[in-house]
Amino acid sequence: MSLSSYINKKVLVITVDGRTLLGTLLSTDQLTNLVLTQTVERIIRTPDDPEPSSEIEHGLYLIRGDNVVICGEVDEGIDNDIDWSKVKGEVIRGTKNV
Repeated sequence: MSLSSYINKKVLVITVDGRTLLGTLLSTDQLTNLVLTQTVERIIRTPDDPEPSSEIEHGLYLIRGDNVVICGEVDEGIDNDIDWSKVKGEVIRGTKNV
């Protein structure tokens, strides 16, 4: 499936090493290389971690296609209503393309 319909839309990308990146998709190609703008990385803490979950701003960001596990469009209305600092969850383990 082509990601061209996601151009200029907010997307969430999970990478092979388990990182969660959120940003506006500027460009993609046939190798699934992605260019995001206004990119943030969400760090979701485990329930037993007293530290709040956080976001790290990265700005303009390039993700190589072989590092992309999944890319999907974000419902901005729902996303903006969530206080991400209070979200807890299990760690996404790294994946390996076989």
